This record gives sequence, C-alpha cells and structure tokens, in this order.
Amino acid sequence: MSDSPDPGAGNDAAGHQTADFDSMTRDIADVPAVEVITTVAVHLMSSAAVKCGLAEEGDRHKDLDEARKLIHALAGLITASATEIGTYHAAPLRDGLKSLQLAFREASPVKDEPGQGPGEKFTGPVIG
Repeated sequence: MSDSPDPGAGNDAAGHQTADFDSMTRDIADVPAVEVITTVAVHLMSSAAVKCGLAEEGDRHKDLDEARKLIHALAGLITASATEIGTYHAAPLRDGLKSLQLAFREASPVKDEPGQGPGEKFTGPVIG
C-alpha cells in the first residue's frame, strides 16, 4: 500500500479523502456494456446462491423470499440481454440461472407448480 494520495480523490469539508466523481464517471464510461451486464449478473447469482443456502455457512444466510426476488431479476436480465451480449456470454449465465432455479426448488419446503418458480416467467418451466 502507498501513503500517496489517490489522484482521483479530493477532500471533503472535514478533510477526509473522497472520490472524484469525474474520475469515477470516466472509469465507468470505459467499461463495455457486456462487461457491466455480466458483472451485474454474477453479483445477482452470488447473492441468490447465498440466499438459497448454498454458501459455506449454509442455512445461516438462507432466505428463500430474497432468493426468489434475486433469481427473478437475474432471469429477466439474462433474457432481456441475451441477444445483446451474445451466446458466448449468455450461455454460461443461463446455465448458472438454471442451477439456481433448481437449487431454489430443492431448498423450498413449498414446491412451486412448473412454470411458477422464480424466473420461470422468463425462462419457462425448469426441469432438472
């Protein structure tokens, strides 16, 4: 680590270092859309996996209501962006989504009807 100040940072009224908004905006502007979409998808997948109880600590963070919302959002994102990001990027995201949908079904004490599970509005019924 370096003690030199971040060139993209300034100081607030209290003298604390703050990020320079223009610098952050330039950084975001340099990121291709496909990378932003896949990064968001991976974050949704990771969070959904934890909420399904698939993390190391298992049931400690399990929350199927939250998992349902995250999987539904992930399915919408992948479905809507598939043609934009191409098969190369979309295929592994679809595989991850299907795995999460199946994990949710297995973890849920109340089984959804086929086509009614999280994200199935966008993907159709998921069968293992």
